[in-house]
Amino acid sequence: MPKKKKTELNAEGFTTRAMMKNAKVEGPPTGGAFLERPSKSTTFRKSYERGELPIALDHTKGNKIVWKVDIDTLDYYHVLPLFFDGLCETAHPYEVFARQGVHDLLDHGGSKILPVIPQLIIPIRNALNTRNKKVMCTTIKILQHLVMSGDKVGEALVPYFRQILHIFNLFKNNKKNLGDGVDYSQRKRESIGELIEETLQMFERYGGENAFLNIKYMVPTYQSCMRN
Repeated sequence: MPKKKKTELNAEGFTTRAMMKNAKVEGPPTGGAFLERPSKSTTFRKSYERGELPIALDHTKGNKIVWKVDIDTLDYYHVLPLFFDGLCETAHPYEVFARQGVHDLLDHGGSKILPVIPQLIIPIRNALNTRNKKVMCTTIKILQHLVMSGDKVGEALVPYFRQILHIFNLFKNNKKNLGDGVDYSQRKRESIGELIEETLQMFERYGGENAFLNIKYMVPTYQSCMRN
């Protein structure tokens, strides 16, 4: 006669039931640290819907944005934090406007960017805290652009590492995707872990003498790219 298949009993670890021969011990519940968090409606979206933003979508150029005014005439104290606020957006066209708008503003900002750095930290932190992969990748790439956008910008970011690098530490090892996603991720530069490593190295290179210690404090596994 065929042997009867043993029935497995699901059991939580460290319980009496877990000691039984046919027990299948369940692991601990998955933590919520990596789960996406919904973002609130942004001031950027509200400003766009009220017609207050000097931008439009040009469908003839592949959904590129066009500026209705000369970027050099804009008030960066108001406009730059507003566009950074839009980095939390995932819906079209807000996501396109915010992402491309920030890159355009950083390209043209020059010396006007440095004084506005303190106003950019909360929008950056909010975008990273969404835990949304696309939003995080976009924001990390913009941080790289920000560091290179003007003199002393990298050093000006160092005092704010404690507000933004805890998310870097959380996702630093998130470098792999399963199956076909690996190649796609590398082509699109959407491996969060690799982007984080690149950005930490840029922070160290352009952040001045105190950058490494401040990075190391928040990301203990980070290895210097400049020290032997």
